[in-house]
Amino acid sequence: MAALVTVTVLVPVLNLAVPPDNVWHLGDHWVSLLGKIMCYAICALAMDLIWGYTGILSLGHGLFFALGGYAMGMYLMRQIGREGQYQSDLPDFMVFLDWKALPWHWTFSDSFAFQMAMVVLVPGLLAFVFGWFAFRSRIKGVYFSIITQAMTYAAMLLFFRNETGFGGNNGFTDFKRILGIPIATPATRMALFVITGLTLIGFYLLARALVHSRYGRVLQAIRDAESRVMFTGYDPIAYKLSIWTLSAVMCGVAGALYVPQVGIINPSEMSPAASIEIAIWTAVGGRATLIGPIVGAFFVNGAKSWFTQAFPEYWLYFLGALFIAVTLFLPNGIIGLLRRPAGIVGLLRRARETRS
Repeated sequence: MAALVTVTVLVPVLNLAVPPDNVWHLGDHWVSLLGKIMCYAICALAMDLIWGYTGILSLGHGLFFALGGYAMGMYLMRQIGREGQYQSDLPDFMVFLDWKALPWHWTFSDSFAFQMAMVVLVPGLLAFVFGWFAFRSRIKGVYFSIITQAMTYAAMLLFFRNETGFGGNNGFTDFKRILGIPIATPATRMALFVITGLTLIGFYLLARALVHSRYGRVLQAIRDAESRVMFTGYDPIAYKLSIWTLSAVMCGVAGALYVPQVGIINPSEMSPAASIEIAIWTAVGGRATLIGPIVGAFFVNGAKSWFTQAFPEYWLYFLGALFIAVTLFLPNGIIGLLRRPAGIVGLLRRARETRS
């Protein structure tokens, strides 16, 4: 309830109703930052469903996030119309590359409904096909993690190529409107923020219902002892494939919400490092807790925002040290520490034991 009030009432009031010179005013920068982090939190929640509750560590979820972002970006590029630099019906990067017509996969990109369907269908279908072959081949553990990373790296190299029609290295940017509404206005920015917050809350409630159902108990049994689950008559492949596909769709939706708020999408979102960061948010917050990955996404990205401004050259060192510290001293993440009555004392005790 507190999250709902914060997203729908508190933040809009502090940003739109409170005067800019008031100490309680929440600036546009903070609204954009919080909106971006909420998109990341959806990805972390999706990772928790497959890693924390099913035992499947993916290092390629950045690909599904980027595919959802590109689907939204294609629509936003068509919304620019003749307001681009070259005043053409084609996106500017196509004019620059001397394209004469839209490629076939851009045919319905001016339809908001069609592109929103692609936000769900493209990541979902790719995840389903990939998972079908991977799970039926009984690929698991570190081998599964490696091939998911290889998949996202291959996709990144593909999207870097200009002839694919996705903007190459620069990707999509310079968006003007969404649904005919100027995208840079405070009201539009706040609407996107509220929609993102409600989506995060909705996915959290869905994930909570799933993990507390019989379906969720089977997922946790697969995580702990997959062979025993098979002997009891359940088909682990169907369960793993369904939660894997749902997780990919969640990341695609997060990517679609991310692009209009940040204003750009390019192949760097598919980099292996981006996918690894999603796993780090989940581990730092606490796996198999649902709320933990959301906390981890806010904590890590909040720290990143501050570090990259105050000490930009030390950010990666801090991120590496944070992950090592969590692995050694906080196996259950921040939420695991907070849930223990003597959490801080226990942490210090384990630190002394490690040194000795």
